[in-house]
Amino acid sequence: MSISADVELQDAGRRLILHAAGQRHEFAALWLRERAPDATTLDTRTGQRLIEASQLPLTLHVESASFDAQTLHVCFSDGHVTAYALDELLDDAAPDNADIASGLSLWDAELETLPQATFDAALEDDGALLAMLEDLHRYGFVKVSGVPCEEDGMQPLIDRIGPLRRTNWGGIADVKSVANAYDLTMTQRGLEPHTDNPYRDPIPGYIWLHCLSNAAAGGDSTLTDGFMAAQRLKAEAPEDFDCLARLSTQFRYTDATTDLESEGPLIELDSQGRLARVRYSNRTERIAAHDAALLERYYAARQRFYRLITDEALTVHLKLGPGDMLIMDNYRLLHGRTAYQLEGGVRHLRQGYVDRDSTASRRRVLGAQLAENAQHGASHTAQGVTP
Repeated sequence: MSISADVELQDAGRRLILHAAGQRHEFAALWLRERAPDATTLDTRTGQRLIEASQLPLTLHVESASFDAQTLHVCFSDGHVTAYALDELLDDAAPDNADIASGLSLWDAELETLPQATFDAALEDDGALLAMLEDLHRYGFVKVSGVPCEEDGMQPLIDRIGPLRRTNWGGIADVKSVANAYDLTMTQRGLEPHTDNPYRDPIPGYIWLHCLSNAAAGGDSTLTDGFMAAQRLKAEAPEDFDCLARLSTQFRYTDATTDLESEGPLIELDSQGRLARVRYSNRTERIAAHDAALLERYYAARQRFYRLITDEALTVHLKLGPGDMLIMDNYRLLHGRTAYQLEGGVRHLRQGYVDRDSTASRRRVLGAQLAENAQHGASHTAQGVTP
């Protein structure tokens, strides 16, 4: 798609102003120089920088710039000449003031259609796998059906995405009621909405929860979009939102062989002020002994947030059956379950973790590969060649 654009220089060439698609974008000359997309500045295979950016002269400026056919041509004062694709520059331009990153869809109890995938399709077809990963990114969870009812039945699909994250509980671990349970997930009690393992560093990115058998009554999964709850909190009580975004609390887990602790705010923002992560774990949170006034403010804010994440209007209920699996974004989704009583049999689920970096990388690389294949096929078709 063609985009109308023009360019101007300001501050003796230290700033380049790009007018495109009805918006004004400002770029520093030094930023443009260190991001020059050519083989003498960036490695063509990895995108890693080949020049030492800190040694560029602080007086560096743009001597000339012109726009031609969706390409910006720039000549710098150090003699370097390069060209930038307009669409890539616009992608890198300063973001708007949105509360959430682009590409995410917030939801509540009115979510009409659950994001779903089938195990065999995602295992065998790259397009189906990408669709699953895109839904996971957009909604924060996806339900996968047809997973083999074996203890490590989810493993082949994990292997398609990234390495299994091992913890002190091993790789894929049991979640079922046992005597002398070492964790509340191993009891028959209901669990409040929570995120997993906020006491780890880094916190596991995605939870994979695979059902082998479930209780006849109870044991339903509850899901809450933590970003939706945080956005509601910001709208209803901005001072409470600000408190939970600014004040860090501690989380700790200990047993006979493990002592884990970390810290962070219940609502975490990224460098651009957008929602990046929610933490909530009543069982493991340990707030420091701040002064009484600050703690009173924090407790009131936390209570308001709790009321939102447990509000039925924000909660989706579903019951996993044998062969069903939930993949959940542990930086966004709060999950829990209803209490259950067993009348014979065992409620048996298996749980594993996969980190965010490998999951995001797989989604982006697969998307680029499939887009390139589609473009290549379209090019051959246009030339009358059967791909």
